[in-house]
Amino acid sequence: MSSIILFEDIFLVDKLDPDGKKFDKVTRIEARSQNCDMYMHLDVNTEIYPMHVGDKFTMALAHTLNLDGTPDTGYYTPGRKSLADKYEYVMHGKLYKITDDASGKGLKAEVYVSYGGLLMLLRGEASHVSHFELDQRIFLLMRKL
Repeated sequence: MSSIILFEDIFLVDKLDPDGKKFDKVTRIEARSQNCDMYMHLDVNTEIYPMHVGDKFTMALAHTLNLDGTPDTGYYTPGRKSLADKYEYVMHGKLYKITDDASGKGLKAEVYVSYGGLLMLLRGEASHVSHFELDQRIFLLMRKL
């Protein structure tokens, strides 16, 4: 299963809507991970998945929801076990930008993903995001702790 998950860590919500509230049903969270020291901006549909400052959650990025690692077909099959069964909030999107920054200590990288207009920025040590590719389809999976 570890080959299915491209990145996973526990995050703590630091701020909500750091640039001000833009949409009624969407909140941009600013969070930092515990183990990999990654920084994240993530747009969440808070009408269906409320988030608050201080919330702790696990977040995983995967290339498929199929437990056997086979590519996702794009169709939902009711009753079939999947990686999504272990999480509370799931989004599917496309990685549209990767940047590297060698200024300062260590090589930093930024990964940008759009989940149907809900955006994610993940920034941190380049080694944690080196296996991501431009135009890659990615599932984001979250579960509060």
